[in-house]
Amino acid sequence: MKWFTVIAAMCLSFTVQAQHKTIPFGKNGRIVYNLQNGTYSVWMEGKEVIKDAFAFYDEEQRPDTGQAVRSFAVSPVKNGKQYVISSGTQRQHVFYVYNGTDGFYTALILKGKGARSRYMSPLTGKRSGFTSAVVVPFDNDAWVKYKVADLQQPSFTSSEVTALYDSVRNNGLIIGSVEHNNWKTGISVSGNNISAIAGWTDSTGTRDRIKHGIVTQGDSLCISPKILVLATTDWRTGMEQYGSANRLAEPHYIHQWTAAKPFGWNSWGSIQAKLSLAKAKKVVDFFADSCKTFRSKDGQLYIDLDSYWDNMTQAELAAFVTYCKEKGLKAGIYWAPFVDWGKHATRKVEGSNYTYQETWTKAKGEYHDFDGARAMDPTHPATKERITYRIKQFKDAGFEMIKIDFIGHAAIEADTFFDPAVHTGLQAFRKGMEFLVDQLDGKMLVYAAISPNLATGRYVHMRRIACDAYKSIQETAYTLNGTSLGWWQNKVYDFADADHVVFADETPGANRARLTSAIVTGTLITGDDYSVHSSASSAAQQLLQNPDLLKVAQQEGIFRPIDHHTGETPSNMFMTTGGKYTYLAVVNYSNQPATFVVDLPYKSKELFSGKTVSQKGKMSITVNPADAVIYRLSK
Repeated sequence: MKWFTVIAAMCLSFTVQAQHKTIPFGKNGRIVYNLQNGTYSVWMEGKEVIKDAFAFYDEEQRPDTGQAVRSFAVSPVKNGKQYVISSGTQRQHVFYVYNGTDGFYTALILKGKGARSRYMSPLTGKRSGFTSAVVVPFDNDAWVKYKVADLQQPSFTSSEVTALYDSVRNNGLIIGSVEHNNWKTGISVSGNNISAIAGWTDSTGTRDRIKHGIVTQGDSLCISPKILVLATTDWRTGMEQYGSANRLAEPHYIHQWTAAKPFGWNSWGSIQAKLSLAKAKKVVDFFADSCKTFRSKDGQLYIDLDSYWDNMTQAELAAFVTYCKEKGLKAGIYWAPFVDWGKHATRKVEGSNYTYQETWTKAKGEYHDFDGARAMDPTHPATKERITYRIKQFKDAGFEMIKIDFIGHAAIEADTFFDPAVHTGLQAFRKGMEFLVDQLDGKMLVYAAISPNLATGRYVHMRRIACDAYKSIQETAYTLNGTSLGWWQNKVYDFADADHVVFADETPGANRARLTSAIVTGTLITGDDYSVHSSASSAAQQLLQNPDLLKVAQQEGIFRPIDHHTGETPSNMFMTTGGKYTYLAVVNYSNQPATFVVDLPYKSKELFSGKTVSQKGKMSITVNPADAVIYRLSK
């Protein structure tokens, strides 16, 4: 009887071990997968950070705990291994582990006749540890903000990615989709539950009124996006790695940018509807004659005509381009390729024989109107013919930059699309953006304004972190809310941007803060009406030609936020290291002086005032109300 008991125990132990497969990743991480019930746990640094996790599709939202036979296979892939858990012949749960990465990717694959879904999750389970989470919006429209959520607070869904982290130690766990050609993904957190959901839509989050479209390849293959799960000792480093992973997973479709970080001016900052050839030329004169050193590192400056450029004739547009070139500057233009502002049903689409009504996207049988503009189907022939017509017009005039706007309208889930192979908003977005980039043919710097945060990454060189910010300290705070929690998008795009910087009728402190917001975010685009002399003219001559500020603005390094606050409050301090210098920017958004204590083993120079400080170690920095300082630090 003893021998029977021992043998039975050994068999039970062997069975348990056979049913539990371990997938190692990183330095000491592991996934433990239970083949019997289809659940898994994730261990990092000796702690179980995710448990009882499972994959599902079609809104089951429960583990497949049935007695289906599951097989486990390992195969090599470039720089790593692929682990496949197959359930029958039609479902595969895949884990990708790459050398030198403290994380893994996971995806769910359906195969066979009828393989299709509008809702999939390769990771749904229970989290443990961490105090805070980053909530990322889907786009930069309607003054939406990023947020740090207290994990004890009510549930939330973050678009594409979240960072779960410890607010004291800063260690964290990044969970996010790195593929955006087919699916909109939400990372949902509710109490201790967490789920990476491909097929997430929301009326305020993604601007959708209907469910996500169905994803399938020939009705025989359906693949979720790859979800990155990354452990990191500093969640900010992890978010930067996540940004780089997006660019690796979906390389740029647009041509490579090889010039310096762009600087420029945009007419929407102040001139807006008053735009004319005469005014535009006077702005050119201001930068050519009175603000000569405000240039990018390679000596360039873009003068960009925004909406209301059609106040000018084609001949006037060409004359403007010629005038810019004569003055050593580059001309830019603006367009919203996927929206109709007029909404006149029978009006002919430019460059086409179709009417506008034939192009309008419908959801629940109704047109999609948002921001005052009506969405056009990116796959419709008339939309494409209009793009061809307009881009040819811009190229014929000689423009070297284009700002594209309201492109989120192209990503809306619709009842149907003209292209029968397109079923989801992001599939339509991809079709439209690829066609647009093809027409541009590598001839322009491409700059996105209102747009999806991550899906736009393949198609443009630079993108606004937040839209419709001008000059006030409140608008500076709004901009830096985006930079505080979205700075890592400088890894997705060549450059992030803080919108047009406007100086007119503001205090010197507010102007310093607004300029600082642009410097720490990325590119520097100004926006005052320089066709007439005003307080903005002298402010620009002083601030935009400060050689120390120009050097920090021109450098390629990314400013990283130092401090974070629960809720929507932006960071106060940002830091970057470039060459032999480290730069520290400090912004005070309040109407009272604020003091910040930093521990810096550096000598420093404050760049707005030019004052030098030789003190090393702990330093108290007092910033006036609604003001900012930038220190250049050297050992």
